[in-house]
Amino acid sequence: MMKGRILKMKSIISTPIQYHLPIGDKLVHMNPLIGKNIKFNFEGEIICLDCGKLTKKSFNQGFCFVCFKNSPMAAECIIKPELCRAHIGEGRDIEWEKKHHLKDHYVYLAISSGVKVGITRDTQIPTRWIDQGASCAVPIAKTPNRFLCGMIEVYLKQFVSDRTAWQRMLKNDITYEDLSEKRNSLIKLIPKKYNDYILKNEKIISLKYPVNKYPNKIKSLNFNNTPLIEGTLVGIKGQYLIFDEGKVLNIRKHQAYVLNFSSDN
Repeated sequence: MMKGRILKMKSIISTPIQYHLPIGDKLVHMNPLIGKNIKFNFEGEIICLDCGKLTKKSFNQGFCFVCFKNSPMAAECIIKPELCRAHIGEGRDIEWEKKHHLKDHYVYLAISSGVKVGITRDTQIPTRWIDQGASCAVPIAKTPNRFLCGMIEVYLKQFVSDRTAWQRMLKNDITYEDLSEKRNSLIKLIPKKYNDYILKNEKIISLKYPVNKYPNKIKSLNFNNTPLIEGTLVGIKGQYLIFDEGKVLNIRKHQAYVLNFSSDN
């Protein structure tokens, strides 16, 4: 038995992906627990990801209300990068923005449920793709800041989705396309003013997840409704733990929750 605040799972690219769950100051290697019974118990404590204070409710996957409103980690441009203002010296915390948003960013294509477009910071490749449960992915553009990446993504969203159908991803119900062909066709549509950022020779990365059995139907679990969650772990994909009977738990959604955790040895 151990107790602590959880964060999203850390992943290591291998075949299959290796997952570690941070619980307090511990890192629990989750892959060896597949096929075993695991148990989480939530007693009502949530510790904000930014200020570290106790909060009764989690906002935006782990923040108290004050930090949700004021922290650069919860700014609108995290979800909508085209709204980023760091390149003009503005933001909730310009020093934080410089460290995280005035860095190389990539526009990419990935297949999780189907082809989607997205962006990520250079240090988050391939973590971002793994967190989304992508089966394969490839960069298509590299920019010196978050704003430019966001502008290219906004344009490409006219032609390809920026969403993952997470239920289909977890059921492994995937619509595959040739990413090389898709990349080449989309590159031709990108406005010429972004030509200097285009990448044409990047390799496609394939990813395999530790899943013994994919569910036919999905039942999403939530600690606010079900404080005690337990069952046989049958797989891990994206940031989801997949249990028997089609039950799934989104770990990232429950970042900052303080949980008791135990497993069969």
